[in-house]
Amino acid sequence: VQLQASGGGLVQPGGSLRLSCVVSGSIFPVYALGWYRQAPGRQRELVAAITSGGNTDYVDSVKGRFTISRDNAKNTVYLQMNSLKPEDTAVYYCNAHLTYRKIATMEFDSWGQGTLVTVSS
Repeated sequence: VQLQASGGGLVQPGGSLRLSCVVSGSIFPVYALGWYRQAPGRQRELVAAITSGGNTDYVDSVKGRFTISRDNAKNTVYLQMNSLKPEDTAVYYCNAHLTYRKIATMEFDSWGQGTLVTVSS
């Protein structure tokens, strides 16, 4: 699968950004999808996930601030990020798998290029 994330940038604390990720392949509707981030010196972590049926889950640190969604017609998964904090600064990645459990365990063959989000005044 090929992944192309975009939408990152520099934003002030309290601001918003919407990330997009286009996923190649005709079986996009059956994929489980995840957004991940990796800050300097830290391990990559799962931020948000969405099943093929639209059920969502979030890491505690972003609950109430981030929203993951998908548009199956556009092969795209989104991450709406509101009330951004400096600790949200990271490179954000997306990925896809037919098995939801693999979204949580990050068992992927490859990763696409991420998009950098910097939250700073």
